[in-house]
Amino acid sequence: MARSPAPSLVSTTAVHLVVVILALLLLGGSCRSVSASSSLKAHFYRHSCPAAEAVVRDIVFARVAADPAALPAKLLRLFFHDCFVRGCDASVLLDSTPGSSNAAEKDAAPNASVGGFDVIDTAKAVLEAVCPGVVSCADIVALAARDAVSFQANKSCLISCFGDDKKELWEVQLGRRDGVVSRASEALAELPRPSDNFTALRDSFESKGLDVKDLVILSGAHTIGVGHCNAFGARLGGGSGANSAAGADPTLNAAYAAQLRATCGPSASSNNATAVPMDPGSPGRFDAHYYVNLKLGRGLFASDAALLTDRRAAGMIHRLTRQGYFLNEFKNAVRKMGRVGVRTGEKGEIRRNCRVVNK
Repeated sequence: MARSPAPSLVSTTAVHLVVVILALLLLGGSCRSVSASSSLKAHFYRHSCPAAEAVVRDIVFARVAADPAALPAKLLRLFFHDCFVRGCDASVLLDSTPGSSNAAEKDAAPNASVGGFDVIDTAKAVLEAVCPGVVSCADIVALAARDAVSFQANKSCLISCFGDDKKELWEVQLGRRDGVVSRASEALAELPRPSDNFTALRDSFESKGLDVKDLVILSGAHTIGVGHCNAFGARLGGGSGANSAAGADPTLNAAYAAQLRATCGPSASSNNATAVPMDPGSPGRFDAHYYVNLKLGRGLFASDAALLTDRRAAGMIHRLTRQGYFLNEFKNAVRKMGRVGVRTGEKGEIRRNCRVVNK
């Protein structure tokens, strides 16, 4: 089913923001076309669109402030799902073409609960107003993920986690261009599943040029966000009362499983309406608590528990329970993921509307 096209007008808040940004640009510099580049680099738009990173940051901060519990996880997941299919090229943003038999990535089952598209739309609309045809949708997705998570992390532990002079969790290298193809079938085939075992996860990551260390560290993104009952219901067993644990996954903490059964109900495997935090005990903080839960058998998905079945992966988990170590390692891993399959230079295009390819 095709999704509705992007609105032609941005919100009143975004319009006000455009006015402010235009004033800033008049004071601070003008926009020029982007020259071809063969690789990603920091501050890629320094000369071509000086306000680019500030525009995305201000829009994302405002939106996350209004939805701090859900939006950071949505935007980080959007980045992950984009990079794992055709590389980090914003193919996940493209709408399905009405009347076409080929659905786009966003309409594949694994992307049914992906969100944050409207945030990207707003940022793109503002950037097209101030620097038309300059900033790619793919770069906006990468920046939005970083800014959303950084806002949440700074709000909860600015000084103790990274010092008051380090407000961004990682530096985003820029210069990506947008792809022109998006297929739901590829998203279905290439995105890791919450039911995957370790071998499937390892192979999926290796196919993207990522290793076991990247797999374990990027799984730490599950420290924020929620999971729907149908994604882990098979782990809970069946029956009711004394038999409720029959067939339950033995790697799942029994008390935690009981809590999940109570929340999801007797039809957990088909319940796609109810969601629970992926990191019980610390759902609103981007922290290392996910790994503490893993060691206690409180990883929500089978794919979480699978990390403990490999000796090398399991050996990393204890070190990752340290907050500073986790944040530093996550920074490196997410930047590496952000280089997967990128298009630079003359490859791809700079979409004018993130939902459709240029004509």
